Amino acid sequence: MAASPETPVYVEALIFLGAAVVAVPLFRKLRLGSILGYLAAGLVIGPFGLGLFSDSASVMHIAELGVVLFLFIIGLELNLTRLWAMRRDIFVLGTGQVILTGLLTMLYPLLVAHRPWQAALIAGLGLALSSTALVMQLLNERGEVQSAHGQKAFAILLLQDLAIVPLLALVALLSPVDSTGGDPVWIAAAKMLGAVAVVVLTGRYLLSPFFRVLASAGAHEVMTAAALLVVIAAATLMTYVGLSSALGAFLAGVLLAESTYRHELEADLEPFRGLLLGLFFISVGMTVDVSAIVSHWALLLGAVVTLTFIKTSVVYGLMRLLRNPHDVAIRTALLLPQGGEFGFVLFSTAVAAGVMHQEQATLLVVLVTLSMALTPVIAALAPRFVRKSAAPERKEDFRDARGSVLIIGFGRFGQIVSQLLLAEGVDVTTIDIDVEMIEAAERFGFKVYYGDGTRLDVLRAAGAERARLICVCVERQESATRILELCRTSFPLAEVYVRAYDRGHALELIQRGAHFQLRETFESAIAFGRAALVGMGLPPERVAEVEEDIRQRDRDRFALQQQGQDVVAVSRDKLYTRPAPRPEPFIPPQRQSVTLNPAPAAEAPKDDGTKP
Repeated sequence: MAASPETPVYVEALIFLGAAVVAVPLFRKLRLGSILGYLAAGLVIGPFGLGLFSDSASVMHIAELGVVLFLFIIGLELNLTRLWAMRRDIFVLGTGQVILTGLLTMLYPLLVAHRPWQAALIAGLGLALSSTALVMQLLNERGEVQSAHGQKAFAILLLQDLAIVPLLALVALLSPVDSTGGDPVWIAAAKMLGAVAVVVLTGRYLLSPFFRVLASAGAHEVMTAAALLVVIAAATLMTYVGLSSALGAFLAGVLLAESTYRHELEADLEPFRGLLLGLFFISVGMTVDVSAIVSHWALLLGAVVTLTFIKTSVVYGLMRLLRNPHDVAIRTALLLPQGGEFGFVLFSTAVAAGVMHQEQATLLVVLVTLSMALTPVIAALAPRFVRKSAAPERKEDFRDARGSVLIIGFGRFGQIVSQLLLAEGVDVTTIDIDVEMIEAAERFGFKVYYGDGTRLDVLRAAGAERARLICVCVERQESATRILELCRTSFPLAEVYVRAYDRGHALELIQRGAHFQLRETFESAIAFGRAALVGMGLPPERVAEVEEDIRQRDRDRFALQQQGQDVVAVSRDKLYTRPAPRPEPFIPPQRQSVTLNPAPAAEAPKDDGTKP
């Protein structure tokens, strides 16, 4: 790895840490971001800089563990329900992006650089893959992972990680080298499906009991070691069968997202993730061949411009076609103009298979690295292209936040909740993330602090540790669930009341430990129905009986669903699906039915004196 094989390991570590400690703060001070700092540090200490290290590939093999840990932590932030909800973005938007970008990008090496169509196709498809590590790190630094454009970008990146498998198969198909010695396609596919099944079943049934046993032992360092073991084992298994190591770590994280040990695992792995991800970007910087840039600067400049234009145009066009707002589409497109780390794998495989020459692969690696270096600058341009700039972020001072009740979310729901509490003189602290709403509330004399309730540091600053009661009144159910998890894990002494979106969300909140939940439209719908019955002329006592009957049926149905009973079977007995049967009299009624629109008196039938 180092220029001298006798160099001790601690000296190598000293060089890496020293380069990062100097470069990253400097670049952040210049508002260029930490990623560019890592890339610059790698360029300086690499074989094309000071030459302190001669082999960047071996460094990258170790540094890729940072990407693996990063994907595991991202998986912890999701769960299978949210992943299923993203299926349209993953498979439609992601697949369209890879195919269209690959076919358009291949025209540059085919027509400008005059490469064979096989090499141009692999180059185009490889450049269609963006950098998961780079984009997610950018989103993480800006606190935009859970934003709309952050979720869209993540869905595309996830499909790209999956796409590396068929792309490697395509390289083998285009290779002029005889590769019949490998496994048949059906055996390779069976191995991949088997590996995924092993990860899924292990994560579903074994990991939670495994961590429960370790937690009962009380050894914190063992929990950290176990978390690393799970991540590395899943990544190794996926690599062995030809899949992405990051995919295995991501699956393990998703399957542990429902675990009670999720936040503990995230906190344990965060230091390793940060250091190793920084090492990954340093190793990418070490691959920058300055002499290749100087020799082919015109070709590379045109390639960077072309790649950026094609990728941003394709992502923006597809997102608008799928009816995404302009702001979300442009922010997502400007996050994904770069090549990615999986391109390194694809290009080296193509060289080994004889699909492209080493010279072309070298230029492609330089192109990917340059595009990665330019991405933070390009992404920073997003506010200039949106129709309406986002509301300015406020720096809030929570020193006066001393309420015994913390209300998170001051929309329509939270405002009414606060009125009841304030009417009784309860000391309330309220936070919200909508700057315009906060300013409007201040005009009415309310003190609402600016803060994102899904962030643990904001909750602490707002006094969640001192609060007797935490009222989660936000609109988005994902945010409400996230806040509940943070509060139950970090503030166990406080009771947590949560606004539920619907029945399914209410059941989920109870499973996650909410002390009280209420569906946001339930009470208003009951009141509306009660008024409707009164308007129909029913006596008040009968209206009260009907209301209590409906409430009791709902309670019974909810209790049965909590026990895991079938929704349809439960609903069949507890819901009115047709008018309730009325007792039929033995003697026919001695009056005629009443119509809502009686005929005029002149046209009314005359009474002939007979009984019906």
